[in-house]
Amino acid sequence: MNNVYSRIVERSNKKEKSFCWLIDPDKCNSPILLKRLKIARQSKVDYIFIGGSLLVHNGIDEIIRMIKSETEIPVILFPGNTMQISKDADGILFLSLISGRNPDYLIGRHVEIAPILKTTGIEVIPTAYMLVDTGNPTTVSYISNTTPIPYNKTDIAISTAIAGEFLGLKLIFLEGGSGAGIPVSNEMIAGVKANINIPVIVGGGIRTAEQLKQAYSGGADLVVVGNVIEQNEKLIPVFAEVAQKYNNV
Repeated sequence: MNNVYSRIVERSNKKEKSFCWLIDPDKCNSPILLKRLKIARQSKVDYIFIGGSLLVHNGIDEIIRMIKSETEIPVILFPGNTMQISKDADGILFLSLISGRNPDYLIGRHVEIAPILKTTGIEVIPTAYMLVDTGNPTTVSYISNTTPIPYNKTDIAISTAIAGEFLGLKLIFLEGGSGAGIPVSNEMIAGVKANINIPVIVGGGIRTAEQLKQAYSGGADLVVVGNVIEQNEKLIPVFAEVAQKYNNV
């Protein structure tokens, strides 16, 4: 049952916007997480992604169980490596880093984890992962040893996204990366969205409600925010309300 992906597609087809809170397992503890989960539940956050480019403390199972005990928000794995797997998640973004040329992140790591992932029974969502240069070196570009798409090269992003769709990938994820200086440009988001027929996720560098609105206006179906929420949890309802107001326009 492709419940998570079907929901994303359904909302995209209705031109509804979704807000996703990204949790890095290495950057939260139980009391803080419980407090934020209450806020997320009350704010009606659409999705929770969990994962990070590095994983120093592998507490994903425990964190997902905590999320499940406190909310009914779908939990989707956003793995930075093959260790970040849990059968308790609702789904996993099976990321292929199509903006780079490192075979490990195009297919290599996927071969290693596929047999294990198959036994979990969680929903697997093939996702085209596209790194975009947004001003600062990011953890994901360093770890993956790949060069991001230049910020102003919308034509390259469009061609890459089209190729990803032709390869059968189900989502396009435009990623500025953790620590991004600025968000992915509206021009790039709009260009990619206009040339493909699958949902577009955007993440990285979004710190304000206005930047979130711009990403939605550019054509993002789902926007992911993580770092700034670690600094200020009061932004969870602010960001969730942006998506909800956008849908009610």
